[in-house]
Amino acid sequence: MTANVLILCTHNSARSVLAEGMLNHWASRLGKPVRGYSAGSAPSGRVNPFALDALARAGIDTAGHRSKSWDEFTGPGAPPISIVITVCDSAAGETCPVFFGGAGGPPVKVHWGYPDPSNAEGGHDGKLRAFELTRQALGYRMLQLLALPIGDMSRAELRQALLAIGEN
Repeated sequence: MTANVLILCTHNSARSVLAEGMLNHWASRLGKPVRGYSAGSAPSGRVNPFALDALARAGIDTAGHRSKSWDEFTGPGAPPISIVITVCDSAAGETCPVFFGGAGGPPVKVHWGYPDPSNAEGGHDGKLRAFELTRQALGYRMLQLLALPIGDMSRAELRQALLAIGEN
């Protein structure tokens, strides 16, 4: 059975898209039954070009990436979500969306905050660097997630393991 992971950020234009791309890339490469999705509570309607560039430079196909509402994951026909990860930077005063779940019961929810690379200083080069560093950091956490025996863990064990990943 595939574990579906929903990564949320308010606008679904940068961090959540990077996380979705990295999770699906590594899950495919490692043959893991995990599928990542991203969404936002107030989607911008466009993916940040720096996010697409960071993924493309890592060899990840960006053709299917789009900014979408979390409403797509709450109605009939939505994939059952096992894990929800918010990636907003609550330390910077961002309000992270709260996802109440869809089909299949309540998911395990955790927060892995990241500063918004869209706000990086240093012009074009500063943004390129910030998006690349965010992509790498998210990719590392996605590899740790994929190392977990998700199907063999209780909800409490999974939540604790995901919280520990977020503290690294």
